[in-house]
Amino acid sequence: MSPDLSVILPRVLIVSRRSLRKNKFVDFVGEYHLDLLVGYGAVPVIVPRVSGVHMLLDSFEPIHGVLLCEGEDVDPSLYDAETSNLSLEELEEIRRIHASDTAIDREKDSIELRLAKLCLERNIPYLGICRGSQVLNVASGGTLYQDIEKEVSKKIHESQRVKHMDYDNYDGHRHVVKVVENTPLHDWFRDSLEEDKMEILVNSYHHQGVNKLAQRFVPMAFAPDGLIEGFYDPDACNPEEGKFIMGLQFHPERMRQDDIDKFDYPGCPRAYQEFVKAVIAYQKKLNSSTTSVPRPLKPDQAMEKKRKNIVRSFFLARNTYTTGQRMNPSKESELQAGAEFLESNTALSLQQENRLKQMGATVRNAGSYIERLRMNEEREDLAKNVMGKMSVEQLSDLLSFYHMMGQICSEVLDRKLNGIVHGIGS
Repeated sequence: MSPDLSVILPRVLIVSRRSLRKNKFVDFVGEYHLDLLVGYGAVPVIVPRVSGVHMLLDSFEPIHGVLLCEGEDVDPSLYDAETSNLSLEELEEIRRIHASDTAIDREKDSIELRLAKLCLERNIPYLGICRGSQVLNVASGGTLYQDIEKEVSKKIHESQRVKHMDYDNYDGHRHVVKVVENTPLHDWFRDSLEEDKMEILVNSYHHQGVNKLAQRFVPMAFAPDGLIEGFYDPDACNPEEGKFIMGLQFHPERMRQDDIDKFDYPGCPRAYQEFVKAVIAYQKKLNSSTTSVPRPLKPDQAMEKKRKNIVRSFFLARNTYTTGQRMNPSKESELQAGAEFLESNTALSLQQENRLKQMGATVRNAGSYIERLRMNEEREDLAKNVMGKMSVEQLSDLLSFYHMMGQICSEVLDRKLNGIVHGIGS
């Protein structure tokens, strides 16, 4: 029987985008993304944009990588949007011009922000394209421009202004970006760059972008208007070690010549190639950590002999007690091992005595104990009231935090218990 490739190959989660077709909602993911992932050796696992999925992400484990791409604008309430100083009239105009993008999808926001934060917590490889880069920045504490034309283009000289989207030329639109030296992007496009310019033409389709870049990230490319077109985490970018955290505002997967698979530049597919390389390495690292179960302790010969002597001693003592017969004097010496064992463990009875004293004190103070229980109930009711006022996103973050803390406690407890077992064995 052929092996199950879905088990062998690493899994990359991609969240679908909801669209309206024939008066019905349809979920989809751009095929260019899927082709590149499969071509480099990963299995795309599509997470449907369906209500409640953000609470079921544990069901998609194991997660070896996350690729987030197109979608509507990120909900401005999820970042510091008040600093935009846009008037109500300007916001209304933005909604009218970009009607297909400004329809906020809070469910998609919830799913993708939870996945982005999960990647940041666990160092799971993450590649964000377009909206995916914006989600990554917001998840890390950064902010966005709600509209580039209103907040950037109007404040700079006309010669620096950039057209970041063209509704009439979706795939064919290009604009210049300047690549930053000594970054992964520079390495991928090195052979296509002129030393005096360090520029390439990219495809983009967005009216929002990074405003304040999160502290952990470093820019990789800028548009002439100053907008960041690519960034990465230098401390989490080593594909060979399973590390990859990156956001690209432009679309390298769509930078192809008409009707053929030839890319504008050889470096275009490198983001996907390096991302999948990191995903494969992360899977291997994850598998090695989960399969390295400590071998059971095997007592040495002396320890095993001592154990058998103690068991034999207890057997003889029990037999003498139950039968009421006198023991053969030649075997009385065999009771010594059991007696010594009992004497060496008298500390257990002392511990029990202390525990009984503590229980007695608790009983004597039953009134105060009941009062504490009542106070705990009041605190629980208060907590429920507070949580009832929290948003779905806040509750999801809280649940994710306690889930992470539970995993950490479990791991630490396992290490301590293993230490105790090894200490007894030695």
